[in-house]
This record gives sequence, C-alpha cells and structure tokens, in this order.
Amino acid sequence: MATPTPVRHAWRALTGLLAIIALLFGINALGAFVFKDAAGNPASSWVPELALDLQGGTQITLVAKTPDGTAPSADQMKQAVSIIRQRVDASGVGETDITTQSNNEIVVQIPGPANDETRDRIAASAQMQLRAVLYTTAASTSFVGEDGKQTPYPTPDPTLAATPSAAPTDGSDLNWVTPKLQAEFLAYDCANPTNDPAEQPKDQPLIACDPSGTAKYLLGPVELDGSSITDASAGMNSQTGQWVVKVVFDGDGAKVFADVSKRLYAFTQAGTTPRNQFAFVLDGQVISAPTMNGVITDGKPQISGSFTQDSSKTLADQLKYGALPLSFEVKGTNSISATLGSQQLQIGLIAGLIGLALVAIYSLVVYRALGFVIIASLGVMGVLTYITLCILAWRMGFRLSLAGVAGLIVTIGFTADSFIVYFERIRDELRDGKSITGAVEDGWGRAKRTIYISKSINILAAVVLYILADATVKGFAF
Repeated sequence: MATPTPVRHAWRALTGLLAIIALLFGINALGAFVFKDAAGNPASSWVPELALDLQGGTQITLVAKTPDGTAPSADQMKQAVSIIRQRVDASGVGETDITTQSNNEIVVQIPGPANDETRDRIAASAQMQLRAVLYTTAASTSFVGEDGKQTPYPTPDPTLAATPSAAPTDGSDLNWVTPKLQAEFLAYDCANPTNDPAEQPKDQPLIACDPSGTAKYLLGPVELDGSSITDASAGMNSQTGQWVVKVVFDGDGAKVFADVSKRLYAFTQAGTTPRNQFAFVLDGQVISAPTMNGVITDGKPQISGSFTQDSSKTLADQLKYGALPLSFEVKGTNSISATLGSQQLQIGLIAGLIGLALVAIYSLVVYRALGFVIIASLGVMGVLTYITLCILAWRMGFRLSLAGVAGLIVTIGFTADSFIVYFERIRDELRDGKSITGAVEDGWGRAKRTIYISKSINILAAVVLYILADATVKGFAF
C-alpha cells in the first residue's frame, strides 16, 4: 500500500527541518573547531556573546587635540563620535556605548576586552595621503667614511639651500630635493619619537618611515588625500595570496590618479627606481609603496603591504568611514563591570521559562495530545534560535543584551500562536463534518494565510522599532 501524499509531504518537511538544524550546527562547529581569530582563539563558541549590560567590558577615554590648542567645537566632536561609532560597528562589536564629556573627551564602552586592533580602529585619525617616492633607503642615521669608520650624519647646516634651484613641475621632480632636505633625510632618525611627519605641509616634500621603522622615504608633495576616497574594502589578491585594501576614488580623484599612474609607469618602463613607486601614507607612516606596473584609469588601486585579515579590514574601515576631524590620544583604558549582571539575566531567563511553561500547560489542557506538538515545536524553535545566536556572534559580532533576551522569549512564544490558529481551524473543519485527514489538510490551507499575515505584522513592527528606537531597544527588536 502506497504512503499517502500528506504523509510524504510531512516526512519531507521534517527531513528538511532536521537538515537545516544539522547545517546550522555544522557551520558553528567550523567556527568552534577549525577557524581561529587574530589571537588564535576559536572564532565561534557554543555560548552566545553577552552585551555590555550583562557582561561588562572595556572603557576607552579619548582626549581631542587641535593644532592650535583651542577647544574643539561641538560639530567636530559630534562628527568624531559618528565616525568612531561607524568604525566600531564595522568591526562587529555590538551594543557599544559612545558618549562625550568635558567638551573635549569621548568615552567608548565596548563589551568584553578590547584588543589592539579595536583600539587602533577607535583612536587612529586615518589621514591618508598619496605621494610620489623620490628616494628611499634603510632607516640608518650613520655612514661609513673613506677611512672605514662609521660616524653619524652631521646635523644639517642651517645655511644649506632650502629652496629648489628650479621650480618643480610635478610630484616626482627631483628639484624638490634641496641640499638642506637631502641632509635632513640622511640624518632623519625613524626611532626618534619627537618626529611627527603627519603635521608637515601637504604642498611640500615629506620624510617618513614605514611602520616597522626599517626603511625611510623621501616623498614628493601630496597628490591625493583621503577626501577623494569613496569606498574601501579588504580582500585577497588572487595572484599573490596576500591581503590587500581595495580603494575606490571619486571622479576627480580617479582622474588625478590616472595622470599620476601614467607618469610613474613611464619610470617603470625606463627602469628608473624608486621614482616609479607611489607611497600610501597613513598618519605620517608609509604603509605601502608599490611599484606602478600599469596605467590605472578606473580609480580603483590596491594598497598592498604586510597586512593580515584583521589589519586590512581595520585600514579599510578607517578609510571608508573617513578621517577624524581631530586627533585623539588615549587618556585611559579600564575595565567596567556589568550594569545588570548574571543575577538579572538569571531572573529574566526564569521568568521566560515560567511563561513558556504556562503556554505548555495551557496547550495540554486545551488541545490534549496536540499540545505535545506545540511543546515540541517550542523546543525546536528554541534550538534553532540558540544556534543562530552563536553563528551571529561569530559572523556579525551580535551580542545579547537583557532587552534581547526578552525579545528571544517573545519570539519563541510566537510559535505557539501559529499552532493555536491552526488547531482552532481544524476544530472548525471537524464541526463541518469532515474527516480528520480532510480537516488537517483544509485547516492548514485556510489557517496559513492568517498565520503569514500575523507574522508579517510582527516583522514589520520589529523593523520599525529597530529603525526608530534607541540603542537599548534595538536588541529587543532584532
């Protein structure tokens, strides 16, 4: 005897549900046992991440500095808060609290401990400049004379000529290198903390070093800056297997970069090094100085360097969301305790379980054996929700606040609503004299429209709440 069609459909749906559950657990298992984060720890966990109100975290206080020492304006502070929030959110850190105090300080509170990448993402001003390379050498400050003795380069004579003998025609013109500038370059010490190349004029040459302090560069004036960048993203170079930052310039920036690339590519063809290099300078440091191997007319160059996945994403986010209007220094970093803590979380979970237990008792009293279907479905919904939270914590940085716990309990409880509508429809069909099989089939056909409309209204309300509510309610809406 062939299996009835409704039964086959039921087994097919049940098998699909089990496959989805297995897939979700498999995805999280990859994060827990295979993938690692920057610190070498498992990328995912079998426990959802908690937000600031339940876990506590790290407080970073930043003090704004202006070039002339005056107090920053309210608009500058507001813009800085907005950029820092975008950077932190882009790193996947959820439920962050960012406020201002004392007119010149920004307080950033993030859940859990803050790693170096997060600190750099928050505090770095990300002033990007693109300059042509005039000369480069190792970061030495001494030379070996004809007598074989090593002596330091002398302090540049102030009487040396500081004005170009002929007006430079472009950023790669060697007329920029005056005798005084050449002497300063030779004596420049990359390890000297008093050097601040980030504050040098944009229309003048620059002496700068790479982040490791092993190489120093003599660069031409700024030809492009970060204001011309419209987008930036981290990615893998398929040819070299290295992480790079892909930059997109606006229309004017693309035209300027095309002209620069044409000029530098001519040096590459002529074998003139290092004048065929173009330096990407971030906050006074040369993070990359690639050789121009072609004319780039689409305004989409790549920044290569000793990047990891995390450092390339950090730089991309800093460039994408703009440079801070002020420079900041970290005033202090300290741990903060949870405002609600595990006791309130435990009380909330107990209250939620009591509510779900009352739903289960009601289902058994009213629907008898069918009540076990509701209870089983609540369990399945709970498992699906739990494993989804673990995956979201890994892939999106989602963190569970107390408001989010309340939202989860309500979400799981919504499962019972659908069954109550369905079972009541089955009762109506049975009263009309239909068989149990016909009542189940026809009842679902009519009940599902009501269920879909009900869930659509729930989703619409959550979306509106998520968009319009403040940060404390977003976790519930999500």
